[in-house]
Amino acid sequence: MAAILLVFCGTAGAEERLRLATTTSTENSGLLSVLLPPFEAASDCKVDVIAVGTGKAIKLGQNGDVDVILVHARAREDKFVAEGYGTTRQDVMYNDFVIVGPPADPAGIAELKDAGEALARIAKAESTFVSRGDDSGTHTKEKNLWKSAGVAPAGAWYLEAGRGMGEVLTMADQRQGYALTDRGTYIAYSSKVELKVLTEGDKELFNPYGVIPVNPAKHPHVRKELAAAFADYLVSEKAQQLIAGYRKYDQQLFFIYDK
Repeated sequence: MAAILLVFCGTAGAEERLRLATTTSTENSGLLSVLLPPFEAASDCKVDVIAVGTGKAIKLGQNGDVDVILVHARAREDKFVAEGYGTTRQDVMYNDFVIVGPPADPAGIAELKDAGEALARIAKAESTFVSRGDDSGTHTKEKNLWKSAGVAPAGAWYLEAGRGMGEVLTMADQRQGYALTDRGTYIAYSSKVELKVLTEGDKELFNPYGVIPVNPAKHPHVRKELAAAFADYLVSEKAQQLIAGYRKYDQQLFFIYDK
């Protein structure tokens, strides 16, 4: 189920509103509560945030149901622009994916640098793995990693949750299982779960986020000026400083690109 967060700003009678589809990771991490208010105040608007998986966010953009998307599945983002649904993509920030699991680590993946090998070990041991199963950017990455490992995950040990990242971490923790997660959401939830980061550092786990305004040529009703202003804001010095400075438990959740 999509998590809907309505954020109001500006003067009491403000009419403008921006519809933003973004990932559950940007919401679950708490970043939006820091990142949105300065834009809202400066633009005298309100932002309606629809937090869903990247696949659903892109679909909302294709249908013209939102004005701008902030997502993390690069190939799908490039296709969205190439097919004329988005105007242009800009790099906003990045972090990485990690494979987390119970401290006992029954599959023995601790300190592996190869994510594919880690997943292969989990499958061989038939240790519980909780998948997003929701066509999100994280789910897309997971499917690619299984493919590279030469494994088609199936069986009672492989659970497709169809839920957001925070809920998947909670489920994996309850079942003492493994999961693929973006590092930002894991850090935000680290005080709520016993799961540990067991596999990290593979270049295939790089996780970039991009912002794309929906193309008014496809959907003339979209708020093109406000969407463009929001995209430019996210890559502005002010927003980039907010992103780089955002921390949970003294850890940085997202990183910005060198200019």
